Amino acid sequence: MLTTQCLCTKLRRSARAVTRVYDDALKDVGLTTAQFSLLRHLSRLEQPSISDLADAMGLDRSTLGRNLKPLEADGLVKLEEGEDQRNRIVVLTPAGLERIVRGRDAWDAAQQDVASHLGDEKRRQLEALLDELAALES
Repeated sequence: MLTTQCLCTKLRRSARAVTRVYDDALKDVGLTTAQFSLLRHLSRLEQPSISDLADAMGLDRSTLGRNLKPLEADGLVKLEEGEDQRNRIVVLTPAGLERIVRGRDAWDAAQQDVASHLGDEKRRQLEALLDELAALES
């Protein structure tokens, strides 16, 4: 792998490496990291609109729409009409909730794996730095 001083490249490489840890942990559950995260966000919100869910996840609507399609095809979420035809509501199905329950231990194990790799102090520092970088969007 080529070395670089580019922060964007380093962050993207790191994100891919961490995502692989979570994806590997979730493979027996039949979900990717992005799918599991979407289901978890949906479980915390009360039947959000697509726009509200996208905002909560920090995604644009088109990316969220692409991520919802396989979950809808698998019966894990349903899209229902909202107040008008432009406003669709995302509903977590019982099968989606069951998949979250099945994946929780795998997710927690991946979380622990990554955290233990860093150690407590570096994990806290990384969380603070990532929060700071996320504020660039504002």
